[in-house]
Amino acid sequence: MTIEYQHDIDTTGLHCPLPLLRLKKTLTGVESGEIIRLRATDPAAHLDIGVFSEKTGHKILESFCEDDIQYFFIQKK
Repeated sequence: MTIEYQHDIDTTGLHCPLPLLRLKKTLTGVESGEIIRLRATDPAAHLDIGVFSEKTGHKILESFCEDDIQYFFIQKK
């Protein structure tokens, strides 16, 4: 499955809480329904982003790990 996205955030090499903070900052300038691809290497990123999405209602369309990089496709509510 290939997901088309409008915004891309590369947080590889950054540690908690920076991936989540970059996502929050990007979401402020994104229209409802648009999709963000976030790439992270922080092992805790899936926990932080998962909890954030549950609390805010933004939807994780897909997430996976490839070559030690976590990929998240998040749709703004």
